[in-house]
Amino acid sequence: MAIFAGKLNLFQAMRKITADWIFPVAAAPVQAGVLIVDDAGKILAIESRTQHEAGDLEVFHGAIVPGFVNTHCHLELSHMLGKVDTGTGLIPFITGVVTKRNVAQELITEAINNANQEMLDGGIVALGDISNAPDTFAVKALGKMRYYTFIELFDFLQDAGAEKAFADWSAVYDQLALAPGSAKSMVPHAPYTVSKTLFEKINAFNAASGITVSIHNQETPPENTLFLDKTGDFIEFYGRFGVSLEQFEATGQPSIYYALRNMNPQNRTLFVHNTLSTREDIQAAHAWSDQVYWATCPNANLYIENRLPNYQAFLDTQARVTVGTDSLTSNWQLSILEELKTIARYQSYVPFETMLRWATLNGAEALGFQDTLGSFAPGKTPGVLLLEHLSATGGIQAQTSVRRLV
Repeated sequence: MAIFAGKLNLFQAMRKITADWIFPVAAAPVQAGVLIVDDAGKILAIESRTQHEAGDLEVFHGAIVPGFVNTHCHLELSHMLGKVDTGTGLIPFITGVVTKRNVAQELITEAINNANQEMLDGGIVALGDISNAPDTFAVKALGKMRYYTFIELFDFLQDAGAEKAFADWSAVYDQLALAPGSAKSMVPHAPYTVSKTLFEKINAFNAASGITVSIHNQETPPENTLFLDKTGDFIEFYGRFGVSLEQFEATGQPSIYYALRNMNPQNRTLFVHNTLSTREDIQAAHAWSDQVYWATCPNANLYIENRLPNYQAFLDTQARVTVGTDSLTSNWQLSILEELKTIARYQSYVPFETMLRWATLNGAEALGFQDTLGSFAPGKTPGVLLLEHLSATGGIQAQTSVRRLV
């Protein structure tokens, strides 16, 4: 009996792939199932192995899963691998990025191409990517995966600078020609870098439906203290760059509440990092909008701040979590599997199937790419991955590896 099936043409070229388990993600796992795909990678059906002759099957050991969706990266910073120290905290990290990112363009381009290929080889089929410059636009034009490019704006909380910031990054936005299936939007960098005026301009620009907006959120303690009582390391940080916060007024609440008051709840909103987000913060965001997603980048959180989010708070609130890698400035590789390994190592109570949904369907939905990606369903082309060397109980362990089959 078919678990699900599309219209099968007897003369259509197809592959029949089977493994110990198939995880459709949006449906229950199938033991010893057969995933049937056409030559273009379109899902046709999942059937039982007993329905097929052994000689017709491609047989693997492990778990067959859809392609991964990386919802947060800075691909343009790929040339900075190993250039910024680990464990310094966010503010010294940002300082390192600002002072070390400018190198020869050919080095930037080569690193972007290599990093993009690394993600493809690791089973990533879609990327939510932050862009401050057009450096990644050439590789995105090739359309080797689906890209959601977030043109990121900031004016360092200076309302007087909002007009220039918007004009400057509008010029970058206009340079990106979209490959089929990809998308773009203008987005705020973080609560501590975007004025109310700039938020208003971004909201007006993103007035159309179906838009995803990304924002860095609650990544470091000084971010919250700035908004709670206008104290902490961001005061000194801004001062070193000659930026005055004289007109800034503390809100008396953590930083996410400033974002909620100034963003558009009609957009899909992807909060990124969320290292310090509490259950109350998550619930407040869910009350604000039913289109909220949460991108976690565990290896980057360890790289920069030596801390991880409390994933139990996200499980308790039924939050739609997604997975990102951040950039090679703040990570050792761009691998969704390695992010899942980190979660499994440090907060092993998160179930395997939950993590898998975070890394696939939730990410596809956050980027608006669920029409083709994120799950095995007839008509979709989500990519097909094989996870090998799972634990005895079927979970991710240090030895787990990934192979791209389609």
